[in-house]
This record gives sequence, C-alpha cells and structure tokens, in this order.
Amino acid sequence: MESAAGGKGLELVESQSDGVAIVEPRGRIDSMTAGLFGARVAELIRSGSHHLVIDFAEVLYITSAGFRSLLIAGRLIDEFKGKLVLCRMSTEIRRLFEIGGFSDLFEICATRDDGVRKASWP
Repeated sequence: MESAAGGKGLELVESQSDGVAIVEPRGRIDSMTAGLFGARVAELIRSGSHHLVIDFAEVLYITSAGFRSLLIAGRLIDEFKGKLVLCRMSTEIRRLFEIGGFSDLFEICATRDDGVRKASWP
C-alpha cells in the first residue's frame, strides 16, 4: 500500500514493509514544509506505527526546522518504545546531519532494506 500527501514543495509517500511504516519525503524539509512533515510523522506514530523508517532518497535539503521535526518524532517514538530509522541519505544530506551532530542521535542505514530490518527489531 502506498499513499501520498503533500504541498508547498514537499510530497510524502507512505508505504509498509514487514510491519514497518515507511515515509519517503520528496523535496525540501524546510521552514515551509517541516510542519507538514512533522505532523504526519507524529500522526503515524500516535496511530500505532511504532516501527518507522524515513527514507531520505528524494530529500533535496533539510533545515533546522526539519531537524527539529525529526527530534520531536524521535522523542515521541521513544515514548511508545518504538524504533525510528533513517535511510538512503545523499552525501549532502548526510553531511548536514554530521555538521549538526544529528548523525549520532539517529540510526542511519545505507539502504531501505537495512532500515526496515533495523526498525523491525525491538
């Protein structure tokens, strides 16, 4: 199953794999779109998706507002004893995570399959 929602330069494509929810943002996660992104991820977590992968393959850029949304999602999923894994970052996006010190706060995998596997483990 795959669904998409979006607007303002960001599309969110959602799917499931082995009981893991996958969100694939497409575009920029910035001050204009981070609210949409964060709200949808939080909604998924609150509605029972406690094993979640965010696939960054189509993310063009992320700002501090996007990082804030991820931090909030990480805290929320921790409350539910769940697992959040990020995957398929471009070199530039990965560099932004490293500069901001966020690469130490999240589990990051090279492939979606690895992300699903890690997210499905308790």
